[in-house]
Amino acid sequence: MLKPSNIEQLLRETGENKPEISELVRSRIDETLASLPAAHAHTQPEIETQPRARKRSRLRRAGFIAMASSLAAVTVFASGFVSPAMADSIKKIPLVGSLFSTIQADIGLQQAGKDGLVSQTNSTVSYQDVKLDVFETVYDGTRAAFLVRVNAPNLKDGKYDTGEDIIPLSSGISNVFFEVDGYQQTGGLFYSSAGETEPDVLVFENVFEKTGQGASLPDHFNAEVSISLEGIDHEFKLDVPFTKSTEDIVDFKPDAAFASNDQLTASVSDIHITPITTRISTSILMNGKKNLNLEEKKKLRKVGIALFDDQGRQLPALNGEGLYIDNRLDSDRLYGTTPGGTRYLVVRPFIIEDDFNEKVKERQFIEGMEMTIQLPTPASQH
Repeated sequence: MLKPSNIEQLLRETGENKPEISELVRSRIDETLASLPAAHAHTQPEIETQPRARKRSRLRRAGFIAMASSLAAVTVFASGFVSPAMADSIKKIPLVGSLFSTIQADIGLQQAGKDGLVSQTNSTVSYQDVKLDVFETVYDGTRAAFLVRVNAPNLKDGKYDTGEDIIPLSSGISNVFFEVDGYQQTGGLFYSSAGETEPDVLVFENVFEKTGQGASLPDHFNAEVSISLEGIDHEFKLDVPFTKSTEDIVDFKPDAAFASNDQLTASVSDIHITPITTRISTSILMNGKKNLNLEEKKKLRKVGIALFDDQGRQLPALNGEGLYIDNRLDSDRLYGTTPGGTRYLVVRPFIIEDDFNEKVKERQFIEGMEMTIQLPTPASQH
């Protein structure tokens, strides 16, 4: 039975014209919903002791879809297979150097490719006449990205023939898992096409848990990546080595990082910055409330967090996950790091109109909620 954390792998890209859900995906969603706790379950503040007795919301670039919105105990949100940072974001130029350097929407991965923070590897697995090759990886302690080239007779120019339909290669993945030492990582796994110039290459990105076993990985490790393709009764298992390539890391808990108006209070409790990824822990609470009803939870879910560096550049929002606890929504949010370093971050809550990664207009920012957080010097520079 599939876990709720894997629901994002069962959805297809959403939009105004939503494709019909296949019977395979529908059956998996039904199984997942059947495994969720009863609607009368109570929320508890301790994540470790009551992890499933919580409202859970996943942030993705294409917006929110309530998979179990009628349940009072658990709700999962996702936007499908496409990575929030990678979909439709690859420059249409010939490949020069690292392919990661062509990813426009994810400043962090793009800069990793330009700055030589990419590791070259050669991990290959074959089954009959289908072959998968991993040839580049990036790892900064927060997320691990890797490139997979697919060679198959039923694949041509990024179009994959399942035997029943011809679909984009990125839609031909039926399952993918990322394990380290037998432990399946549950922080979040995304993938998409590497663009028109490399149509047979997929970009995968695994976000590691902030706490627990998934957050204590060494600087060097091997991951077992299991990939299943539609129409092929076989699971491809790749042994992918990762090496941490970043040293300038900021990791601290800011003092008095909060702002309030008459309705809401926003706060930042933790900041972790690498040259590739910026990760912050935020909390948005509704003033004067002990618990939240459904409408109030929806209202908090519409509050996004825009980050700006000391040059006024907005950091691209990648993804995140939130948990409702009492009168608040606690979130773990990831952004691409802007190049060159920054002395401070400007945190500006806003009302989401399209999705949490949209280009925010001035009228969307919530009055009285802006915060400026001074950053310490990276540990490696002391």
